[in-house]
Amino acid sequence: MTDAAALTRKCVHCGFCNATCPTYLVTGDELDGPRGRIWLMKEMLDAPDQSPSPRALRHMDRCLTCLSCTTTCPSGVDYAQLVDLARAHAEPRRPWPERLTRRALTALLSRRRLFRAALHLARLARPLAPLLPAPLQRMMAMAPARIPPTGAAERRDPVPPDTPLGRVILHLGCVQPALRPQIDDAAIRLLTRHGLQVIVTRDAGCCGALHQHLGQADTAAARAEAILAAWRTAGPVDAILTTTSGCGSVMKHWTDPLAAKVRDVSEYLATLPPLPSVIAPPAVAWHNPCSLQHGQRVTAPRALLVAAGFTVHDIAEAHICCGSAGTYALLQPDMSGELRARKQAHIAATGARVLASSNIGCLTQLADPAWQTVHVVELLDWASGGPCPIP
Repeated sequence: MTDAAALTRKCVHCGFCNATCPTYLVTGDELDGPRGRIWLMKEMLDAPDQSPSPRALRHMDRCLTCLSCTTTCPSGVDYAQLVDLARAHAEPRRPWPERLTRRALTALLSRRRLFRAALHLARLARPLAPLLPAPLQRMMAMAPARIPPTGAAERRDPVPPDTPLGRVILHLGCVQPALRPQIDDAAIRLLTRHGLQVIVTRDAGCCGALHQHLGQADTAAARAEAILAAWRTAGPVDAILTTTSGCGSVMKHWTDPLAAKVRDVSEYLATLPPLPSVIAPPAVAWHNPCSLQHGQRVTAPRALLVAAGFTVHDIAEAHICCGSAGTYALLQPDMSGELRARKQAHIAATGARVLASSNIGCLTQLADPAWQTVHVVELLDWASGGPCPIP
């Protein structure tokens, strides 16, 4: 555990991180803040032959991995790497019912076709929900009333421009194509309008982000290698783009040289000449996902919306997580619910009827009858000639 020891030594226990930690703000418990969790993880990793205590697991599991603490930390503690090491150590030592539930979640959420089939079955199987583990019950309750048809990005290869100005890969996520296929379709139209040839590696599979955050390190590594192999078969490209910031924040940290080409779609669009707006854009509230602002340090979407003519309302406590965080809303529903309510109150205060974000988890978490949740690429596509994403 030498790596973990080196990581924990960088922490000077100043406590600045607690001021921006969502769970500490809710509970006020030192062990629900990064400083306390670092102490618990050090204690756990210093005794590798012992099973983690229920207390250590409870407080570690409450961590959203939002990385707001990393943005705040003056000492440069790599909290993401530390928590990944701790979770990988703890996972095989958990009680078997927990391991089974967590494996079931990652197996279901990381397989696009299986997840889509599960959404269809969920509407029919709701009477059987009490027989399922609590996280699966919550996932069943989240299934939308209408499952959208498969998007164009999955059905056929995009038609390239007559004279492409560049060549990019668009990586499809797992959950997003099933819940909101129109997001990737909008990205393809937008990128094509910029003169780019878009290659969709639709069979590359899951990036392993969900597995990594649940301590399933071996599976995460295997998923990463499968995607890298798929990217290599696509040939030379200028960039590898994702419309799901949670995927991008993990893929950018792979050690393979190809990972250096990974960009959030907004990050890449910001390097291109802006397209003229052909609509009168409405006012929108902008929610920057933690995986984008903290995990990737990207702020491009807001500037792109402004350049396209949208009036952008900033949300109070913009640095605080909305409580989605991958499987967090399923495994930690109480804390997730408190953070969602806190964020929704700030959104309501803007008065905007449209909420823009860059991550499917946030869009799902923050949905409300008072506003329409829309991905930033859908708005940019609409502004430059695409269909209106707002009913």
